Amino acid sequence: MPSRNNSIEGKLPFGSPHTHFNGLGSDAAATLAMVAGDLALIIDDSGKIIDLTANPREFPEAQQWLGRDWLDTVSIESRAKVMEMLANARKGVTQHWRQVNQVTADGEVPVRFVVVRLGEGGGSIAFGRDMRDAAALQQRVLQAQQSLERDYLRLRQLEARYRMLFDQSVEPVLIVDAEAFRIREANRAAHQMFHARNGSLQGGKLTALFTKPAREHLIAFLGSALVSPGVMPIEAEVVDSTEPVMLSASGFRERGGQFLLIRLSGANSAVEQNSGATLRVIEEMPDAFVLTDARMIIQAANPAFVELVSAATADQLRGRPLGDFLGRPGIDLDLIDSQLAKHDIARNVSTVVGARDGFDGEPVELSAVRTNDDQPSYGFVIRPIGRRLRDLPATTDAPRSVEQLTDLVGRMSLRDIVRESTDLIERLCIEAALEYTSNNRASAAEILGLSRQSLYSKLHRYGLGNMVDSVDE
Repeated sequence: MPSRNNSIEGKLPFGSPHTHFNGLGSDAAATLAMVAGDLALIIDDSGKIIDLTANPREFPEAQQWLGRDWLDTVSIESRAKVMEMLANARKGVTQHWRQVNQVTADGEVPVRFVVVRLGEGGGSIAFGRDMRDAAALQQRVLQAQQSLERDYLRLRQLEARYRMLFDQSVEPVLIVDAEAFRIREANRAAHQMFHARNGSLQGGKLTALFTKPAREHLIAFLGSALVSPGVMPIEAEVVDSTEPVMLSASGFRERGGQFLLIRLSGANSAVEQNSGATLRVIEEMPDAFVLTDARMIIQAANPAFVELVSAATADQLRGRPLGDFLGRPGIDLDLIDSQLAKHDIARNVSTVVGARDGFDGEPVELSAVRTNDDQPSYGFVIRPIGRRLRDLPATTDAPRSVEQLTDLVGRMSLRDIVRESTDLIERLCIEAALEYTSNNRASAAEILGLSRQSLYSKLHRYGLGNMVDSVDE
């Protein structure tokens, strides 16, 4: 590729070249030729390479070019450039840098050459500069540009899909600047809800769409939505409308600014009224309530549960496993999960809250339900039972049984006493497991680590096989 930046055309000439270069010897001239480029070729008038200088690490085949026509050492596409440069040198025409591909064992190497005439009958010298680093840089720049173009096209496609979904959504949606509460985007459904002309909501104040008594509560709600993703929706009264709307919001950042995605829906439909009443009842109920996903990750909790687990706010609990607060590790929640998977409900299960660091936890009783959605959720109602347990009379069956065993010393061998002790402990454990699982034999076998057949055999052995209200599934 021609380049005039490194030619002699237009450059200020030396003021007295004869003074400085008249005494230039062959050694000094050779040194200048060696430092002028990465490769220098001495070409005779017939176009043959009669001498050269090059770095053998960069051009290991250079010595093999001696005695060959320069045209034979370059690619076919570069031969016309070589012929033109040699012809211009013989005519004394000002030369410019031209890129030529030298053929090597590793492939074609791009080299920029300029040819200078050495004098009448002295041939010419071709100064070359290795362009491999520049070519690699250009390739990287090209790849980066292509990657940017692909990303830009992908973003344009995503933007087009977002715009189509945003405009065609039947749910009213607003995008609002979090600082000034000005509407940046509003879809068609939002314009229809506020009885506004398409495009007229953009740039307006969000608070102006609602009545004055509702604005202060609305601003506080939007501020909470910026710092907490789980704020419950609120009702707000719309200007010039007797029907309030249900408003939910979530914050996000874009280009260094904060914005709110606001979703609106009618609040006076029967379903929404019942839903709102249900949420208020759950918030106010004295028993603890917690909602989890199928992995028992907490999604929501009422104030009673927050107080039960000694947390500051419900936001601290959201996203954490329920097992961090409820149940004995590896027992209770696994049992509850298996019961919910089989029956979709679990009733009056005894467990503990806050069992950690050697503390046995506070006894509680819970009931749970599982929804049958594509992505099921679990709801837990939990109530403390510590006072109830303290009011129950203490049992004396176990101590009497132990005393009976110690009375056998002297009348039976130690082996027989150990066998009797084992049977007693086994029976007590089976009775405790059945009581814990509300006589669910399958669950009792699971927490005891027995197969169902083994449990049934032991039940008959200890006379427990006819216990009433037993459940196998």
